[in-house]
Amino acid sequence: MDRADVLILGGGPVGLALASALDSSGLSAILIDPADPSVRTTQAFDGRTSAVSSSSVRMLETTGVLEYLPEPGCPIRTIQVADGLQPGGLAFEPEDDEPLGVMHENRHLRAALQARAEAGRNLWLLWNSRPSTVEREAHGVVVSLEDGRRLCAPVLAAVDGRSSPMREEAGIPIARWKYDHMAVVSTLRHERPHGNIAYEIFYPTGPFALLPMTDEGGSHRSAIVWSVPKDDAAGWMSLSDEQFAGEAQATMGGFLGKIDLAAPRSTYPLGFHHSARMIDQRLALVGDAAHAVHPIAGQGLNLGLRDAAALAQVLVEGSRLGLDLGDRQLLERYQRWRSLDALSVAFATDSLTRVYGIPGKTASAVRRFGMGVIDRLSPIKNRLMSEARGTSGELPLLLRGLPI
Repeated sequence: MDRADVLILGGGPVGLALASALDSSGLSAILIDPADPSVRTTQAFDGRTSAVSSSSVRMLETTGVLEYLPEPGCPIRTIQVADGLQPGGLAFEPEDDEPLGVMHENRHLRAALQARAEAGRNLWLLWNSRPSTVEREAHGVVVSLEDGRRLCAPVLAAVDGRSSPMREEAGIPIARWKYDHMAVVSTLRHERPHGNIAYEIFYPTGPFALLPMTDEGGSHRSAIVWSVPKDDAAGWMSLSDEQFAGEAQATMGGFLGKIDLAAPRSTYPLGFHHSARMIDQRLALVGDAAHAVHPIAGQGLNLGLRDAAALAQVLVEGSRLGLDLGDRQLLERYQRWRSLDALSVAFATDSLTRVYGIPGKTASAVRRFGMGVIDRLSPIKNRLMSEARGTSGELPLLLRGLPI
């Protein structure tokens, strides 16, 4: 039977980030995932992008992930929020040199995280492997794989996605609902430079996010995440590239000049869920297994990375004290640390979605008035900027750029 300090179910970005965080602090981990990793780093598998907050960037740098990035990301220097194409709005622009976040193509992030994990001294990556049984007993966790191998550890981290089999097996209830929207995502080429500005334009039919990307082949690029009514999604996907680019240009008001598509479109349903708790006997839920939010503020991946940083710190500090890493009190510390932040972000993103979805001139006027007030009140504006950067609250060491 093979042993490690931690068993990780799930080799997506958050699972790999957790593995690297543990490895950089000297704990051993076995990561189990049924997928073939070679297909995950192609644009065909995932052509999307992610806004990595500045605190998450510090974590990736401290754990050595950034050394393996095949391409640099694009810094976000300003976030511009608008209610439709109405004048005014709200601009978040920090006074220091640190960006609010960095835009990365998902395939590049996956490649870097995978390469870092493969280089880990204390990591064993079991790709193309699927658990047949998971036994969480009083004295440890034993995972039996379909190929007959048996693995054991004091604790299991479930980073196995929104439909988490481990969450279901543990009987952890969740609050869940679906939005009546689909997200249409793609990458645009545009005539004028974006100036490292991320735009969030709210319409009653759904928000339109325009996110800066690095130039490619002399062309300016931005990613879009366009929330459209579910009943209209098939129509948007059936448009030709030229027609879709024209609609996107009109929705943006044409401020970036002529638009054309730089990548195929894809679409996915939008939903929300939040688990009643993040732990069970010798089990910790991490990332989407514990919570999933609307992409309105680009915080989904960052929430997962904050989970990974907190869990890694709790386990490393527990190990140094000679504690059982599956001890209930140790896992409860992780839950206390992460549950409030995750719930706050979930509530904020859901509220924004609903408030900006109210149609009518009166609602629009009230929203613009509120944005104007926030723009003039530095304490509130700075707090919101800290939330975007992921620097509010009690930060784990890795998110501060410090080793555990």
